[in-house]
Amino acid sequence: MIRRLASLLLIAWCLGFAWFMLALPGPLEGSTSDAIVVPTGGPGRLDRGFDLLRRRQARRMLVTGVAPGVEPADLAREYRVAPALLACCVDLGRDAVDTRTNAGESAAWLKARGFTSVRLVTSDWHLRRAAMELRAAAGPRVVVLGDGVAGSPRLATLVSEYDKLLLRRVLLWVGTGG
Repeated sequence: MIRRLASLLLIAWCLGFAWFMLALPGPLEGSTSDAIVVPTGGPGRLDRGFDLLRRRQARRMLVTGVAPGVEPADLAREYRVAPALLACCVDLGRDAVDTRTNAGESAAWLKARGFTSVRLVTSDWHLRRAAMELRAAAGPRVVVLGDGVAGSPRLATLVSEYDKLLLRRVLLWVGTGG
């Protein structure tokens, strides 16, 4: 009986992982939102966020998880962003250190500004968990739109991310993950 249950769980995990890998979310086109949130940590994320901001797909952008010592001028140079755009429309969040704290920092920022829709720009393999965390932190009044940036993660990274997604989903479902 236990062996059969373990086999079923393994099959379910493998099928879920196959779906997770084959259906990675892509970029979101043709949609605007009040704000953009970009967690640091992966290539292409900030490039995508700044491009969306330049195209007026949102009014303001939060870069969450910014390392101490990084200043707006550093971002202006590295990403070829006009200092005026940074001054008017970009906030740097420095308190987050992981996906959960990115979500908390972002939810507080959204609430303080009265935003009710946000485009979350992160790596395609990270988007599902990051969006789940942000939805849990921001609550039902905020619409979270996912915008995946193509990545090239190793298999071990994908397995780890899928396991984290499953664990956090269960913890949130039973009410102990908040």
